[in-house]
Amino acid sequence: MDNKLDANYWQSRYENNQAAWDLGAASDPIVEYVNQLTDKELSILIPGCGNAHEAEYLFKKGFKNVSVIDLAKAPLENLKRRVPDFPDSQLIQGDFFELNQQYDLIIEQTLFCAINPNLRKDYVQKASELLKPEGKFIGLLFNREFEVGPPFGGNKTEYLTYFLTCFQAIKMEVCYNSVLPRKGSELFFIAKEPKKL
Repeated sequence: MDNKLDANYWQSRYENNQAAWDLGAASDPIVEYVNQLTDKELSILIPGCGNAHEAEYLFKKGFKNVSVIDLAKAPLENLKRRVPDFPDSQLIQGDFFELNQQYDLIIEQTLFCAINPNLRKDYVQKASELLKPEGKFIGLLFNREFEVGPPFGGNKTEYLTYFLTCFQAIKMEVCYNSVLPRKGSELFFIAKEPKKL
């Protein structure tokens, strides 16, 4: 864990309204993916969930087995305020790397670009371990660099070096339906068939 990017760091970002990455709603590419899901019983995890607009969208669509985890308390409280019925047991304040449950689907929206890039390989490995054998790891990654992070950027070639060590089936393409400010700078990915060591 990067000491600078600890729970206190992220909590202060939320308390000081320094969450410029927050779209204020679920991102269009993830909404489109969710809209084609039919099994409402899926166990779903959103790591580093932030204000968890994707979790809110899923929950209101009838997916009740959605868990979110974040280092900071503030975004979890924000979700609970917006969705009072969201189960407390599925609001996890903690470290993604310390989870040991298994899920059918993991949705990446903000954690990969928020952690120290040195942890990316470990993050993808952990995601593969948390998935059930037929599970999927999907989401968005930045397809651009930033001068100072977080967020930390990257590109498809770099990302595939991590994914190929942990998954057997990977699709990663430039988003065609990103919000305007992120047009051309996001990759949507689907990774499945985790490699078991």
